[in-house]
Amino acid sequence: MTVIRSFKATGLAAFAASALLAVAACTPAAPEVAASSAGTASPDSSASTITASASPTSSPGTSATVGKIVEGFPEKLLPLMPGATVISSSFDKAGAPATAALVASIPSPAAAVVDFYTKHLQSQGFKAVPGDAVGSVASKDFVRNDSETVNIAVVEAAGVSTFTIGANVAAESAQ
Repeated sequence: MTVIRSFKATGLAAFAASALLAVAACTPAAPEVAASSAGTASPDSSASTITASASPTSSPGTSATVGKIVEGFPEKLLPLMPGATVISSSFDKAGAPATAALVASIPSPAAAVVDFYTKHLQSQGFKAVPGDAVGSVASKDFVRNDSETVNIAVVEAAGVSTFTIGANVAAESAQ
């Protein structure tokens, strides 16, 4: 039983790490990246902010952070599910389409996460695409106006669901 739990925990850690890498991969590369972290014992002291340097290759509208919702994130489009904890978030409002990503976890079943975001996205005019999984991972795609897309993927282990949401939407939709 301990071996199985170890594999589940390892799998969850691997998924979370890959999700963070996927978020990082969605952000344009910059020659210099500076990380800063609050130096006090406040509740936000574990959160880091990554900011691209002001170089010709960096995008001034791109930002990412760990442990909280990044400033400017389109929370009306992709709200944090009540009770969830943010692992990372990113937002590129300068691109066309605008790109937003959120990685979070919650002590709820994967089906509850998919249901929450399905209802929310459908209320905003997104239509669910057929299919509910990729292999053993709960995954749901949504489309609006034939050009805006949202994907949610959820892995559940030991009663905790870790989910990644990625959106490519028109700049005016990213609110």
